[in-house]
Amino acid sequence: MAHTTTLAGYSRLVDRLNRFPQGAPPSETLYSILKMLFSEKEAELVSRLPLRPFTAQAASRVWKMSLGETRKILDELADRAVLVDFDQDGHSVYVLPPPMAGFFEFSLMRVRNEIDQKALSELYYQYLNVEEDFIRDLFMQGETQLGRTFVHEPSLPQGNSLHVFDYERSSEVIKNASCRAVSLCYCRHKMHHLGRACDAPPDICMTFGAPAESLIRHGIARKVDAAEGLDLLQTAHEHGLVQIGENVRESPNFICNCCKCCCEGLLAARRFAGAVCIHTTNYIPEINEASCTGCGKCREACPVDAIEVVSSVRPGNPAIKRANLDERRCLGCGMCVRSCSKGFIKLKPRPERVITPLNGAHRAVVMAIERGKLQNLIFDNHALWSHRALAGVLGAVLKLPPIKQLLAGRQLKSRYLEKLIRLAKR
Repeated sequence: MAHTTTLAGYSRLVDRLNRFPQGAPPSETLYSILKMLFSEKEAELVSRLPLRPFTAQAASRVWKMSLGETRKILDELADRAVLVDFDQDGHSVYVLPPPMAGFFEFSLMRVRNEIDQKALSELYYQYLNVEEDFIRDLFMQGETQLGRTFVHEPSLPQGNSLHVFDYERSSEVIKNASCRAVSLCYCRHKMHHLGRACDAPPDICMTFGAPAESLIRHGIARKVDAAEGLDLLQTAHEHGLVQIGENVRESPNFICNCCKCCCEGLLAARRFAGAVCIHTTNYIPEINEASCTGCGKCREACPVDAIEVVSSVRPGNPAIKRANLDERRCLGCGMCVRSCSKGFIKLKPRPERVITPLNGAHRAVVMAIERGKLQNLIFDNHALWSHRALAGVLGAVLKLPPIKQLLAGRQLKSRYLEKLIRLAKR
């Protein structure tokens, strides 16, 4: 197998990455990527870090290294965006993000000279767009995915005929964020090095909150205020880009402005047609079939090829065409609504609301349960955990429907966890 030919530090790092709910299946291509991003010593050290956020003191104990030397290594890794660092209660805290969304993207979110970004882009393309294991694991496991679609706000009807919550509007996320940053789009930067870049704006992907502060501090992203963020959103609307962000209701960490030709998620949605690679909005287009002329503009605008033009089968005039929507594939973004100059397409609520996790901890727990990895969150370097961290995971479990609480218990087969859950419910 591929991983038997690699050095031990990289093998241990791959094992560590696959403790995340969204992992990275081993292949020769993956090891080539990791060798570009980490030295073998760094790979071995990072493989021993907890999944949860940790302090330099905690890493120092794990690494059996002086605090000064530990901080130097952690800060160097954060400067390269392998780690994300942020302030928590006045102390610096670090976390290793998953490969995606995480340090894969961060490595191409700025132009840098210390690594060969063209060679790295070619490796990413091979691993994500040619080989299938990573993309299948990322998008095809479980019901809960990392990303969700935001409704295309210019497509919303005027007035109050369609109720849209603030968390469903990218404009509200931008206005309410504690910090905002914009950076180079990883997807389009990668395609640029492969000679396949489109003409969509490259400097338009947004990060928020603590991750934004970290990326700004290390020169990976540029700080923007709410007004500039909204201007960039308008630019994205004008270029027909789809807003896809973190699948949470409270304080999402990112919103990408995605094109159908470069975005990994949209490419996967078309590649695995009908699978839930990106969560939909709570809305779906309704086409006025009696009026539609089949011009095809909505088909061109759709980012996941959910619309085709078919014969209208109208009595006496079989040559007339109309648009036909495949609801299984539709993201409910509303791009087709804006493309129809005649107003023959409108958004309407889906019959059942889409369930969006409350926050990142809630989503991580649900994803871990669905992928059989909850034990990694509970017992990963548990000696370093505070009671507060353990309570956070258990709190997220307790907010789940009973069936998923049952799945969590079955995964762990632990009387200890069962007792903790019962005590917490009292």
